[in-house]
Amino acid sequence: MELPSFDMLLFLIAAGFVAAFIDSVVGGGGLISVPALLLTGLPPSMVLGTNKLGGTLSSLTSTASFLFSGKIKGKMVYALFPLSFIGSALGTYTVHLLPSDFLKPLVVGLLIVVLIYTLFKKNWDGNGGEVARLTLPRLIATIVCAFVLGFYDGFFGPGTGSFLLFLFLLIGFDFVGASANAKVLNFASNIASLGSFFYFGSVHLGYGLPMGLSMIAGALVGSQFAIRQGSKYVKPLFIGVTLLLIGKQLWDLFM
Repeated sequence: MELPSFDMLLFLIAAGFVAAFIDSVVGGGGLISVPALLLTGLPPSMVLGTNKLGGTLSSLTSTASFLFSGKIKGKMVYALFPLSFIGSALGTYTVHLLPSDFLKPLVVGLLIVVLIYTLFKKNWDGNGGEVARLTLPRLIATIVCAFVLGFYDGFFGPGTGSFLLFLFLLIGFDFVGASANAKVLNFASNIASLGSFFYFGSVHLGYGLPMGLSMIAGALVGSQFAIRQGSKYVKPLFIGVTLLLIGKQLWDLFM
């Protein structure tokens, strides 16, 4: 197993910490971790699998931190967990059969809609982390979204954390509660996708484990930041990361 040089090791540790900090609060940590891993010279498929190892450790840490703080509430998110897991496993399998490039224009459009809605909706205070009233149509839509976003995370991935956070905002959570519950589903899709990448031999432990350990630390700090500082900091970070995701996808499309 090839090991990184000392300089590369320090770089991956720093990049992993920052990526996990951002990802634990609003998602989008792949904007940092994937380019960092590309600089190692690993093949793109190996980069995605190795990044998923770090992302899984990060989302596990964030989920545990939010859980112990009491921010993850209600049986709904645990019921959605297997849907996100199955969807992600199917998505990762499908990516080996079909190119994912055709999703990029759709993702850009959806991210722009999410950004505009977030900017113009004034009240995101939610109901203290609880859903006020989950009607049958809203429940069905939530179930479908959990599966589809799980599939999307396994198939393509960019923006999954932001889309999940937005989903929980729409069904009544505040920003911190939405971030906490989104990490549960993100963890489900991550472990399913990681298992698939291991199956296809696309995970490099020599690079992934050091980065993953630093991502555990970043996720701990990030989730505690979200819990203590609340929505006044989470919302601006969410908007900033969404803007970066839009810019990244537009760059990939036209450059």
